[in-house]
Amino acid sequence: MERYPHSLGRVFDSALRLLAARCTVDPRAARVETWEAAVNALQSGSAVFATATASTGEGSVPCLINRQVRTLPAGSDEAASNLGTWLDTFWLAVVCRDQARIAELCRFPLDRLIAVGFEEYLSHWVDALRTFGLRGPGLVERLTRAMETSSPDVAVRVPRDLLEGVLAPPIHLFGLFVTGDVNGFNEALVRALELHRAYWTAEGRSEKPGGHLALGPLALACLALDAGMPVRVESGYLPHHLLHRSWLGEFPT
Repeated sequence: MERYPHSLGRVFDSALRLLAARCTVDPRAARVETWEAAVNALQSGSAVFATATASTGEGSVPCLINRQVRTLPAGSDEAASNLGTWLDTFWLAVVCRDQARIAELCRFPLDRLIAVGFEEYLSHWVDALRTFGLRGPGLVERLTRAMETSSPDVAVRVPRDLLEGVLAPPIHLFGLFVTGDVNGFNEALVRALELHRAYWTAEGRSEKPGGHLALGPLALACLALDAGMPVRVESGYLPHHLLHRSWLGEFPT
């Protein structure tokens, strides 16, 4: 990784695929290797933003990845510091209950996240999550804007089945979490997982490991559980031991 720092984004993508593959063979995350895959994915994603945050004058940034501190040059792979990478890394930080990394991500300036190629709703969605993480004002307004712009009539560049089956349900779920609607949250979580399953079991996608983990719904279920909301849903898409933080403290995240 130190030899090819500009491939940091690809390293993160590979780590996400490995996590999904681990969840395929270990759907309850009962083995430490699955937890390690989640932590490695989080550390890889965090490194994208840690190196992007550092100025080139700082020279290098120490990043813990796969149990090793790696020295990566500042600005290693700034092209990877986009809205999509931020969202996936945020979800991983929530699942791993890493408050320090959540805070670091939320402090990353929104205007520095690359938005080219992404629909407008994603910028509002990330803005809402950053506001939540920083406990800033205007959360409801930002979340409302994310909901409005994630409508299929507005986010027209995203395939409708992807938008309705995978991308938009977490926004609705988050709204129910914020308002403390326990019954509504659990009902929407069931629906989100049904939509996730329908999308990923469609012809041409069923063999792809990425569909074996509903990362957004899992992270939101973790938020709800940690906030004291009862999560009454059990599913192979929500690995039990990740949801219930069974491996927390096994090794540094």
